[in-house]
Amino acid sequence: MSWRSCNRKHDNPCVPGSDAMPRLSAALREYVRRRARGCCEYCRIQERFYRTPFQPDHIIAEAHGGAAIRDNLCWACFHCNLHKGTNLAGIDPKTGKKAWLYHPRRMKWSRHFRWDGPILVGQTPEGRTTVAVLKINDDDYLRTRAALIAEGVLPPS
Repeated sequence: MSWRSCNRKHDNPCVPGSDAMPRLSAALREYVRRRARGCCEYCRIQERFYRTPFQPDHIIAEAHGGAAIRDNLCWACFHCNLHKGTNLAGIDPKTGKKAWLYHPRRMKWSRHFRWDGPILVGQTPEGRTTVAVLKINDDDYLRTRAALIAEGVLPPS
């Protein structure tokens, strides 16, 4: 059964509306989406080019005490949200040291990331760690971004 077809509480703790993940108000979801201009706040792909709806991500997961408030929510594609999970940090692939993940409300995206064709390059420990943990440069996403670049719609402005 897909998570979309399950609408009873407790059937799947990852389903919006279950006790494990309280549903956000429509107004709060719309605020988060508009603030992000319809782009994933991690990989910057535009929702209109993605195959599944985007979702609000708790930057600091509820499991770590994060609240469902504007300053702790960002708009994320399914891929980035899935791979981020409840992670707050990871290992910087360059230094081998622990580093925080990119925090969209507290950090400036352009300081931590840059485009090299379809590849998203982390420029700081936080950027490199985020790219690695969220698997932002998986082969499927590189092909998708290359096609979007060829169409002239990526990178987003």
